[in-house]
Amino acid sequence: MSFLERLRAAERKHDSLLCVGLDPDPARFPSPWTGDASRIHDFCARIVDATKDLVIAFKPQIAYFAAHRAEDQLERLLAYIARVAPEVPVILDAKRGDIGATAEQYAREAFERYQADAVTLSPFMGFDSIEPYLRWPGKGAILLCRTSNPGGSDWQNQRLADVPGQPRLYEHLAHLAQTEWNRNGQLGLVVGATFPAELARVRELAPTLPLLVPGVGAQGGDAQATVRAAWRPDAPVVVNSSRAVLYAGSGPDWAEAARTAAQATRNVLNAARR
Repeated sequence: MSFLERLRAAERKHDSLLCVGLDPDPARFPSPWTGDASRIHDFCARIVDATKDLVIAFKPQIAYFAAHRAEDQLERLLAYIARVAPEVPVILDAKRGDIGATAEQYAREAFERYQADAVTLSPFMGFDSIEPYLRWPGKGAILLCRTSNPGGSDWQNQRLADVPGQPRLYEHLAHLAQTEWNRNGQLGLVVGATFPAELARVRELAPTLPLLVPGVGAQGGDAQATVRAAWRPDAPVVVNSSRAVLYAGSGPDWAEAARTAAQATRNVLNAARR
């Protein structure tokens, strides 16, 4: 199945829009693993076990692994997810943005080394920086569009004087991703939950694309507003929560606390779409 088909299947099977972000910070691990980077795989695997029937996707953030020289643990983690939760797609959050042979190597890293189903990309360098990823049939490329950070407005909210109608940059990108860039139906967009009006505008411009929505939970995005703005029956919305799930508890029952937090978020999201 393609990435989009896998998302739809996971949404149906698990009745979920929730994506759990795997951003392991050893300093926040429960005792006796606190501060032990060799336990990154073990910590994330426990989170996967606790939440795998509650999610539409998992999203490991590569920097949290690379900073601790734990890329081998990331490889083992993705292999573990494929084994214990084969129906759950994995989005590698890498935000790569380069062209030519370098982009080809980044694509190999994401899809060959890590066996991810999709990868996040920065489209600042244009379609040249995206095309190499589209050579991998069925894989997804999710483009930063209207991000959840306040500084995103420095670029994303500026109007383009040379484009008919003078759309904002994020609007123009959403249009391109929905139309001429989306040659094989492989593209999606990242749009932050902290900007619900812009999220609704992106959904208007890109009615069929999957939207990855960070910013719910620790960043303060409203889950109900997110679903109302972005969810459509035929276009998945993947609502990410990382810290609020990963670090919901610090005692011996930390994995159970993560499951409880994930279940509560899933229930809020489902209530909003129904």
